Amino acid sequence: MSALREQEEALFDAVLRLEGDALRQAFLDQACAGKPELRARLDALLEAYARSDDFFEEVELPRGDAKAADPAQGPVTPGMGGAEAPITEGPGTRIGRYKLLQRIGEGGCGVVYMAEQEKPVRRRVALKIIKLGMDTRSVIARFEAERQALAMMDHPNIARVLDAGATLTGRPYFVMELVRGVRITEYCDQNQLDTVQRLHLFIQVCHAIQHAHQKGIIHRDIKPSNILVTLHDGVPVPKVIDFGIAKATEAKLTEKTLFTAYEQMIGTPAYMSPEQAEMSGLDIDTRADIYSLGVLLYELLTGRTPFDPAQLVQSGLDEMRRTLREREPCRPSTMVTTLQGEELTMTARRRHAEPPRLVSLLRGDLDWIVLKALEKDRSRRYETANALAEDIRRYLQNEPVQARPPSRWYRLQKLVRRNKAVFAAGAGIVAALAAGFGTSTYLFIRERAAHQRALEAERKQAELRRQAEDRERVTQAISMVSQGRFDDAYALISQVQLSEPTVEGAAVYRAVGEWHALDGRWSQAADCFLRLLRINQLDGADVLTLDYLGCGTALIEAGRIEEYERFRHDAIAGFADAARPFADRIIKISVVLPADDRILKSLDAWTDVAVKSFSPEEEGEGDVFRAAWRSVSMALIEFRRGNYVRSVEWARRCLEYPEYNAPRSATAHVILSMALHRLAHAADARAELAIAKELIEARFSNGLTRGTGVQGFWFDWVFARILLREATALF
Repeated sequence: MSALREQEEALFDAVLRLEGDALRQAFLDQACAGKPELRARLDALLEAYARSDDFFEEVELPRGDAKAADPAQGPVTPGMGGAEAPITEGPGTRIGRYKLLQRIGEGGCGVVYMAEQEKPVRRRVALKIIKLGMDTRSVIARFEAERQALAMMDHPNIARVLDAGATLTGRPYFVMELVRGVRITEYCDQNQLDTVQRLHLFIQVCHAIQHAHQKGIIHRDIKPSNILVTLHDGVPVPKVIDFGIAKATEAKLTEKTLFTAYEQMIGTPAYMSPEQAEMSGLDIDTRADIYSLGVLLYELLTGRTPFDPAQLVQSGLDEMRRTLREREPCRPSTMVTTLQGEELTMTARRRHAEPPRLVSLLRGDLDWIVLKALEKDRSRRYETANALAEDIRRYLQNEPVQARPPSRWYRLQKLVRRNKAVFAAGAGIVAALAAGFGTSTYLFIRERAAHQRALEAERKQAELRRQAEDRERVTQAISMVSQGRFDDAYALISQVQLSEPTVEGAAVYRAVGEWHALDGRWSQAADCFLRLLRINQLDGADVLTLDYLGCGTALIEAGRIEEYERFRHDAIAGFADAARPFADRIIKISVVLPADDRILKSLDAWTDVAVKSFSPEEEGEGDVFRAAWRSVSMALIEFRRGNYVRSVEWARRCLEYPEYNAPRSATAHVILSMALHRLAHAADARAELAIAKELIEARFSNGLTRGTGVQGFWFDWVFARILLREATALF
């Protein structure tokens, strides 16, 4: 076959795929420009095609074959024997194992009949056979491509191929599952499905298209008439049909030539992706179907397509292509607001909602989901049909969707593309201005950078001077402390802003803080200890945990309870690992005042460490003094937990240790008195309280001293006095 004949057949096939005389004429005007002979032949073919159905219906079967004329036997068809094959088919005709019952559809190259299969099972099927007179090479290739595409797929939402064959005259046919249903948009409107129900149906369609894509098939003509809804046990099931212009992405659908003419438009304009309308060298991939799904979703939600089909056809081929490539569709919610009067009311009623409610449902996530599927730039669409379905699922489950409003930069890029000339002129002006001011701007930037460097150097020098002065003040304060000049030392370190850890600075703050505490200036003592804790990172856990005991008791005595609450949270968090050998001290200072369940729960690990330390392997003979103090902490936390029997046991265990320590014993007697009181042993409780009160009051009547680890530090006595106040109030 010559190249001219192939081009003529391809163009004729392309024209038949278009709907409406106006669109067909516009296509021929462009495809046949400067080729009047080719245009004349195509016009003649179209005229003959329009008369073909009437002509074939008037043709009678040849006489001379008694079997063919016998009405009892029915028309003779290929596969049944007989002298000749019929020129055309109709109800009653048999093709192989199938009896044609009713003509139910017609496409560009084939006719679909409802047929009855009798063997091996009796059932109703749909039989599609190529049109008589359409058996050119390109049409047969496309017909067989559709048959092969359907045969490759097995999905509950795609019509299945059951059988295939050819008549005696060589015209191919195939047999499909008979889908008894209506187009998806009509079904939704007739049953007044709400937005959620429509979205659930649409998700099934996405899964069907995803299955086709996984088989390497692009549908390329997704529209409502190709998606029928049928009922299975009362449940609506969408079925995707008509893969007549499907394209294989991974393998050839048929060994016959499938030639697509240059600038041949494939698809239905209102549902066609911009790259299909562009008819350029850009290959069509699965994202073209994503765009068509977006149009279908738009129509399910609003009752309209993004661009009016009638206006697209009337505008002519070039204007239609420009619209699909460049014009941005309005949001679905905006489309609904443009409807007027009865149309708006009917659209909302079909979606089981009031007009304001319908607009509210569409505004936001659904707007962005649809617009992402309808992006002109296919790289910005959903990558797969499953991704589109998954975003709708997120919307239905009130989860964040992946579709997002386009960025300002992206919108600017789109604006520039639409107005290239204006922006090119503006860019030229800006370039001229930039060149004019370039030198002065460069010099200004250099000068400013030099100025900034000078300021930074000056700032660093000032910081170094300040740090040197602070170190000098700390050295002077140490000397003053050694001379007993605490007032002067306190005045000096009040001017210091230490930010780095320093052993000397910590020693000064500790000494001045203790001086304030021993004289009862609790607020000043608390300030010193708080500053001490910020810089004391070089001493070991032993010294540091003692500083926490001093700080906590000073805050309580100063009445700064809110600061104490923050302090004990920080103490627990700051010593999660480092203070485990001294866990009892952190426990003790954290629960010296009643604590909530969260504090008590956070101390569980600390308590476990403290309990394990009482084992013979860990306690040892030389750690009796520390074991006695740990017993105090255990008695106190068990009391705070409400375990009063355990608290009594730990307090008595503390008092049984041989090495006597006055503040420790006083504290144990106080805790023992409160636990016995809770257990209703009133007499014993008062006796223990009396012992504790006598010890504590004797100490404070003689005045506090700094103390030692063996005798007891000043904060050990303050700790006992805090608990004594609680016990006195309890009694």
